[in-house]
Amino acid sequence: MFNRAVSRLSRKRPPSDIHDNDGSSSSSHQNPKSSTAKWAASLENLLEDPEGVKRFREFLKKEFSEENVLFWLACEDFKKTQDKKQMQEKAKEIYMTFLSSKASSQVNVEGQSRLNEKILEEPHPLMFQKLQDQIFNLMKYDSYSRFLKSDLFLKHKRTEEEEEEPPDTQTAAKRASRTYNT
Repeated sequence: MFNRAVSRLSRKRPPSDIHDNDGSSSSSHQNPKSSTAKWAASLENLLEDPEGVKRFREFLKKEFSEENVLFWLACEDFKKTQDKKQMQEKAKEIYMTFLSSKASSQVNVEGQSRLNEKILEEPHPLMFQKLQDQIFNLMKYDSYSRFLKSDLFLKHKRTEEEEEEPPDTQTAAKRASRTYNT
């Protein structure tokens, strides 16, 4: 079960497999700033984009739930850690920051009471996976949908659309109208 969850969360799809909401393929010649379409496609896409994470964090901060994405990011970083001593330090930091009863940014997950400081002595890359999956699902089915409807996201989307639109689009349309109406 852990392996499926890890592969699902960490899988990176090639650009040819990513489709916009209208069904058309995203391509490399597309403006790199058109990130809101990718963010709206899935939470995974949003979390793969540093700018998306930044905007999502801003939103979650306003909702007093920024600790969720911070925990998810800390777990992603933890899974990449190779050195055993570093892994112990990071595991303890994650536990003390997000999971302990005295945590400064405690996340609300089931089963955190079963995690105690003894497991921190022998850490392994997937030790937080079940809890990370809970937080991911919480964000996906709760915060993420509200983010897509938020002023913060919609303003960013409008700004992006204005930057993408060629400045002479309207004048070209007027010229075409004059040509066909004469």
